[in-house]
Amino acid sequence: MALTNAYVLPHKRIKDVFEKVRDGQAPERVNNLLLKDWGFTSTNDRAFIPLLKALGFLTADGVPTQRYHNYRDHSQSKLVLGEAMKEAYGDIFLIKEHPTQSDKGAILGKFKSFHNVSDNVAGMMAKTFFEVLELSDLKGNKKQPSQERKPPEVSPPVKTDQKSLNPPAAPILPESKLAGLHYNIQIHLPATKDIEVYNAIFKSLREHLLEE
Repeated sequence: MALTNAYVLPHKRIKDVFEKVRDGQAPERVNNLLLKDWGFTSTNDRAFIPLLKALGFLTADGVPTQRYHNYRDHSQSKLVLGEAMKEAYGDIFLIKEHPTQSDKGAILGKFKSFHNVSDNVAGMMAKTFFEVLELSDLKGNKKQPSQERKPPEVSPPVKTDQKSLNPPAAPILPESKLAGLHYNIQIHLPATKDIEVYNAIFKSLREHLLEE
């Protein structure tokens, strides 16, 4: 992981520096002269440049990076700085994923042991960290496109041929010479959609039962 040793004494002005980055036009290079133009005239203010480099906003030569340009988009500036924090202070987030002031003691100790510095310097590093943290969004929540529920698919009704479902009625048989006799004939028709099967059955009945 990583843990930058960049810090600034005027840590309360960190917010002002990032406002200048966000609201102003990106310069060709960020240097001490530009800091003075922004209103940061103290020699202690020069430490803002190493901090911006540590956060990936500037190259080693002070040229604004793509992250610098992305930060100028107000809608994502906090997310961009949150990503920068996770890279520059990776070891801190191993202690606490979302650190707060209640974790200050552990964070101060981490700076002190990692960089082998005094309590005073470690304290300035921790103050710088928390000031930048206030301007960041570590969660990186982005609105996901809402997923509309699709209505259940309804299969179209299957058209059926009524003739194929209802077998034709049995024909009325004409009287034969054996009119004095009464027959009770039950015919079990097969289940089929072929009308010709029924026609063949009834034709056979006429030929065999009504044959003179």
